[in-house]
Amino acid sequence: MAGASAGTQRVTFVNANWSPGRPDDEAFELMVVTEDEQRHAVRVPTAQVGPLVAITQGAGVVLLWDPEDDTLVAANLVGEWVPPTWSASDRPTSPGLPDPDA
Repeated sequence: MAGASAGTQRVTFVNANWSPGRPDDEAFELMVVTEDEQRHAVRVPTAQVGPLVAITQGAGVVLLWDPEDDTLVAANLVGEWVPPTWSASDRPTSPGLPDPDA
């Protein structure tokens, strides 16, 4: 999958922090927690938070985090490529994501 390295993990939680009135209030600080309990902080401009939240609300959407390039992957926007129960712990040495060419 484009944007997914062997270190890609399933996202278990996303929290958004915003402190209005601060000089740097033009962005939310997202905390992305992955299934291995690692926490990743990401600054997202306020204008981009709405669309980001919207794509996570679709039925069957699976969020993945690739720490190699700090990439949030929203899988299954149309169709189901990543099983809803996919877990990085299920893969031996490869990303474990479905191979679109198989």
